[in-house]
Parts: sequence; structure tokens; C-alpha cells
Amino acid sequence: MASAAEQLASNLNFSTFAKAEDLKKRLWFTLGALLVYRLGTHIPIPGLNPGAYAQAFHNQSGGILGLFNMFSGGAVQRMAIFALGIMPYISASIIVQLMTSVVPALENLKKEGEQGRKIINQYTRYGTVLLGALQAYGIAIGLEHGNGVVLDPGWFFRLSTVVTLLGGTMFLMWLGEQVTSRGIGNGISLIIFAGIAAGLPTAVGGTLELGRTGALSTGLILAVLVVAVLVIGLIVFVERAQRRLLIQYPKRQVGTRMFQGDTSHLPLKLNTSGVIPAIFASSLLLLPATVAGLGNNTALPTWVTSIVAALGHGQPIYMVLYGALIAFFAFFYTALVFNPKDTADNLKKHGGFIPGIRPGERTAEYIDYVLTRITVIGAIYLVFVCILPEILVSQTGIPLSLGGTSLLIVVSVTLDTVAQIQGHLIAQQYEGLIKKSKLRGGKRGR
Repeated sequence: MASAAEQLASNLNFSTFAKAEDLKKRLWFTLGALLVYRLGTHIPIPGLNPGAYAQAFHNQSGGILGLFNMFSGGAVQRMAIFALGIMPYISASIIVQLMTSVVPALENLKKEGEQGRKIINQYTRYGTVLLGALQAYGIAIGLEHGNGVVLDPGWFFRLSTVVTLLGGTMFLMWLGEQVTSRGIGNGISLIIFAGIAAGLPTAVGGTLELGRTGALSTGLILAVLVVAVLVIGLIVFVERAQRRLLIQYPKRQVGTRMFQGDTSHLPLKLNTSGVIPAIFASSLLLLPATVAGLGNNTALPTWVTSIVAALGHGQPIYMVLYGALIAFFAFFYTALVFNPKDTADNLKKHGGFIPGIRPGERTAEYIDYVLTRITVIGAIYLVFVCILPEILVSQTGIPLSLGGTSLLIVVSVTLDTVAQIQGHLIAQQYEGLIKKSKLRGGKRGR
């Protein structure tokens, strides 16, 4: 079956795409949704002094605030209605998924299949509302502490800011779900991808401008660009790498005929967790600095400003925590999406077995052993890809959009989306072959 799918994939051409009407509708829907998102990042919230806010943002754009702005697609720089972005939803997802591992009631819901998943998703939405409201209120307070940023401070501004920013986040959450179900790719990941990709041309232009003014040497710029290309190549290689476990099926007899046992492979991705660890780690590190980064530090307690300073982008504590969180979520999310016991049970149910390994519990232990080993490699790869470019960015002043996290998200989401497009094209070609065989069968019957 795998060889047949590979043969179909190699035969895909433009005519196959031209006939895939459903795929074209999904692509147009996805592009339309991303266009709506980009338009929303340019609509500012009411009650701000644009000049004063631009100056306040410029003074703090080199740290956590700049990273937050990168994930929001530039919405923070303009304090647009989508300034909160999708980060409250991601933070709520982290909390709910962690709770499913420690709260028995949520763990039981997870085992109930589709119905349980819907209830867990509803809890995630409630958590998004709570976190989004808290973050929006903190942003409103922080803006009021700015020098002349808010035209008319007070409860009306705070309430309107909370409603606007929270409404923007809930709309993006809904939009992401619509893209996932009616478009191509994972909607939430594509929204983050669109925001980062929109900033790449500006980042490249800003880097070249630094070289023109003499702030960066030509050799250093070329070295950073070479590192970026090498990192992209490494991401493509590792994201497509698999550890294939040989699966054998015994001989079977149908009537008087004996069929030879089949063989197949159980593919285990080297990086099963994908881009999720980098997004989760960034989200958690952005959370405590969301309010403090926008406000006037003199109005905050000393311990808060100390924590914010220690978690500044490029600081040693930030790098250590970032790497540790990426490694943790690499293992946590892999364990969440891949259950060796369920896989072993399914193999046993269909008569499949790994040569030399007893079916059942021993197979589950072996799969878990292999998965743990390759996840160690995957975690090291993620930490390396995310940390090394971030160090270069923090030391050279090159825009954050050329950092490791942004490159990982852009390349990984692109690969995933292209794979889904190829899947739709292969399904389209399968349907065409089935229709042709039915037509030929009907003609022979006549």
C-alpha cells in the first residue's frame, strides 16, 4: 500500500490539481481566512494616541515585546484588535492538556473518544476566555501607565480594551477551527505562520539596512544568512526523518487458497511533537511579561521588574528556561499524541507483530523504548534549532523574525500544509482510478 501511494505521489501533476475542485475550494477558503486575519492586524483599538504608543513600543521592541509582536503578526506594534493573537488559546491548551494527565475526570474524558474530545475543547475555550480577559485587562492597565499613550484613561477605556482584545482572540480561535475543518492545514498553526511570514520581508530589509549603515558588517550578515539556510535544511531533513519498525502479518488461508504473510512498517517520526514545543515554550515565557512589557516599569513592584528583566530576550535565564521548556514539551506532547499501548493492541488485534518481540505488552514496551530514544534526539534537535539562532539574533541585533523559533514554525507548517495538499491530490487520483475501473467494468458487462 505504501509503494502504491508513493507511485501515485510521483505521478501527481498540474492536471490532477486542476481537477481537484474540493482542494481548490479549501485553498481559497484558507487564503481568504488568512487575508481576514492580516486585515485585522491593521485595525487599532480605540482610545490610543498613535504617536505616543509608537514611541513607547519602539523603546521596548527589542525584548519580550518584540517576540510577542512577531507571534501576533505585527498587531502589537499597531496595538490592533488582534494584538493578543492566539496565545491565550495556546496557553489554555497547555493548562488543559497538563490537567488531563493529573485529573482523573479529564483523563476519563480523553478516553471517551470524539465526545470526550469535544468536552475538553469546550473547557479549553472557557480557559481562553479567562486568560484572554486577564491579559487584556493587564494590557489596558499597562497602556494607561504609559506617558500619554491613552487619550482618556478610566474604566470605559479598560472595558472597551478588554472587549476588543478578547473578541479578537475568540474570533481568531474560531477562524483557526474553521480553517482546520474547511481549509488546508492546522488553522492555529497557519495563523501563527501567517504572522511570522508577513514579517520576514521587513526583517530581511532591516538586516540589509543595518549593513548599509555600518551597524553590522557584511561578513556577519552573510554568516547569519548562511546559518539560517543551514537551519532550514536541518529542519526539512529532521521533520521528514522516520524510524520505521518492521511489522509482519502471518500467513492466512481463505477457502482453499493460502496467502503469504504481508509486511509493512510502523513509521515513528524523529520529531513526533512537531512545532508544538517551541510554540508552547514561547507562550509560557511571554505570559508573565505581557503586562509588564507594555506598562511603565516604575509603577510595578521591584520583584516584578526583576523577573521581567531576567526573562528578557537573549538573557541567560531566558535561554535556559526556553531550552528546558522545549525539551519538556517535546516529551510531554509526544506522550500525549502517541500511545504505545494502543498501537500494540491494534497490531495484536489485526495479527501484526514486530519480529522477535512478543505481541501485547512486550510490543508496547519495545515501541515506547524506541520512541523515547528518538524523542531524545528530537528534543536535542529542537533545542539546538531554536536556541542557536536566538543567540545570534540577541548578540547581533538582527530582527527576531530570522530567529530559530520563527524559522522552525514557518518551515514546519509549510511542510505539513504541503503534505496535506499532496494527500488530497492522492485521494483525488484514487477516486479517478476507481471511477475508471467502474466504467470499464460496466462496459465489459454489456
